[in-house]
Amino acid sequence: MKLKLSQKQKNQKKAPTNQESKGLQDFGKYSGLAFQMIAIIAVMTWGGVKLDKVLGLTTPVFTIILSLLGVFAGIYVAVKDFIK
Repeated sequence: MKLKLSQKQKNQKKAPTNQESKGLQDFGKYSGLAFQMIAIIAVMTWGGVKLDKVLGLTTPVFTIILSLLGVFAGIYVAVKDFIK
């Protein structure tokens, strides 16, 4: 005895199309890129805060400098990966 599958059930069993798969790959690529940028900026800012504390500076000179360098490094990494 054969059971007929509804159209909805047939569609659920299909593998993702190339366009859907491409969209997921792009999402993974760009979300990973965003987390990479955030990590670079966060580490550089944290390093600047620690340097300011160790050196006993009242103005956050190293925090500002290293956070800006982190932003530029994050943009550099993003552009480099985007060009690939």
